Amino acid sequence: MKLDRLLGMLTILLQNDRVTAPELAERFEVSRRTIGRDIDALCRAGIPIATYQGAGGGIAIAEGYRIDKSVLTVDEMSGIIAALKGIGSVSEQSNVERILDKLRAGADSVVSPPIIIDLASHYKGQLTAKIELIKRAILQTRLIEFDYYYEKGESRRRIEPYFVIFQWTAWYVFGYCIERRDWRMFKLTRLWGLTLSDEAYAPREIPPERRDFGLRDDKRLVAVFDPSVRYQLIDAYGPQCWTETDGGLRFEIGFTNSGYIIGWLLGFGGKVKVLEPDDIARSIRDAARNILARYE
Repeated sequence: MKLDRLLGMLTILLQNDRVTAPELAERFEVSRRTIGRDIDALCRAGIPIATYQGAGGGIAIAEGYRIDKSVLTVDEMSGIIAALKGIGSVSEQSNVERILDKLRAGADSVVSPPIIIDLASHYKGQLTAKIELIKRAILQTRLIEFDYYYEKGESRRRIEPYFVIFQWTAWYVFGYCIERRDWRMFKLTRLWGLTLSDEAYAPREIPPERRDFGLRDDKRLVAVFDPSVRYQLIDAYGPQCWTETDGGLRFEIGFTNSGYIIGWLLGFGGKVKVLEPDDIARSIRDAARNILARYE
């Protein structure tokens, strides 16, 4: 929607000294002509925007400008502040506070959003540092390197970073892996020894089929749960995620990450039986045998 794009552009202009029209066009996937019309719309709304030509030029917003709240409704302002505070939980607080200050028309007119978003984790300090470094790498189109720990062991990776993503209760970086020559998602909590390379990269076009960022529900789980754990199923997937049968609660979902789904199922102990797929059922059986062997 145009309003969403205008608000997004305004936030970017408030965060950066100058931004070029091609950068905005690529960011919002529109033409440069559309960006020009959007800039005109922001100017008509009373927001002082200037353009600079030549080397180091671009589009900028006047220093010290505060957004007039009359430009936005109370609901819109509340949503923006809630979102910014959510990002602030894993970002540099001073930067977020600077943006929030610009959004306030005065110290006595602060919009207090009814929604509180906290995206941090137990590793907030390390997580914030990782996100800030990756953001810098993306803006400067520079490679990043890191040690990655996963089911098959550990490996050193070099990637072209494109997005930092929060999905499925976790943070990821999405980029092009130089070693594997393919697009990959890397979980930030499994990513350590992160460094910013001096080597720049030419941005690639992300194939449309990879814009789901690798989290495709391309596998199917069928299981039967004991009725006593229905509240846990509601926690994860809502009250319509099962059908009642004589044997219990028949549950069917799509999933992507086998390791995650196995860990989740093991949390139910003997109150679930996996019917499909066979490899997940075998993994559950093997894990149960290993657990039993440890206690014998």
